[in-house]
Amino acid sequence: MARTPIWKSIAATLSGEIGGGLYLPGDKLPTEAQLAARFGVNRHTVRHALSDLVDRAVVHTRRGAGAFVAQTPTDYPIGKRVRFHQNVAAAGRAPAKQVLALETRLASPAERGALGLGSADRVHAYDGLSLADGQPIALFQSVFPAARFASLPDALRASGSVTAALRAAGVVDYTRASTRLTAKAANATQALHLRIAEGAPILRSVGVNVDGDGQPVEYGRTWFAGDRVTLTLGDD
Repeated sequence: MARTPIWKSIAATLSGEIGGGLYLPGDKLPTEAQLAARFGVNRHTVRHALSDLVDRAVVHTRRGAGAFVAQTPTDYPIGKRVRFHQNVAAAGRAPAKQVLALETRLASPAERGALGLGSADRVHAYDGLSLADGQPIALFQSVFPAARFASLPDALRASGSVTAALRAAGVVDYTRASTRLTAKAANATQALHLRIAEGAPILRSVGVNVDGDGQPVEYGRTWFAGDRVTLTLGDD
C-alpha cells in the first residue's frame, strides 16, 4: 500500500487545526524549526507542507517573518464611488495605505487618452500599497493632471488619501466614469509587495474618475491579490 508523503500529512494536520479554530485568521504559525521538532522531520519537509498550504491559500508567508493564517477575503465594492478607506472599514477591517512613490513626469499615451491631455502635459503619479488589518490587499497607481493639481503631491504625502487630497484641491466629489477588470498573474515585483507567490492570480482594475462637471481627475490602475479581496459590483 502506498504511504502518504509526510509533508502531505503535516499539511493536512495544520489545515485541520486551522479549520478547527486552533489558529485564527492573521495568527502566526509556529516557526519551521518548531514544526520540524513537533513532527520529527527536517525543515525542508515542513517547508514543503507550508508551500502546499500557501498554494491553497490557507496560509501566506512574509519574508523574514514566518507563516500566517490567511484572512477571510475583504468585500470591496466597485461602483460609482470607489473609496478605499470607506470600503475596507465597512468590511470590518482596519484600512491603511503605504506610499511607495510620488513623481511628476510626462503622461504616457494611455494616461493622455484617459485624462484628455496633450503630448507635452505632465502628471502626478502616486504609487502605493493598500492594506487591511496590516495585510497588503492591493497595489495601485493613481495619476492626476499636474497642471490642474499643482499642490497634490504634498497633500498626498501628508494624508495618503486621494479623496482628502482632491478635496483640498477643490474637488468635493468625484465618481467613477469607467472600470475595466482583467485577470492577471503576479510578476516578481507585485508578488514581493503583496506577499504572494510569483504567478499567483491577481485582478487588475483600470478606472477613470471624473469631477462634477465630467472632467477626468484621476486615471487609476489597481492590482488586487486574488485570494484576499472579493470585488462586488454595484451602482453606488
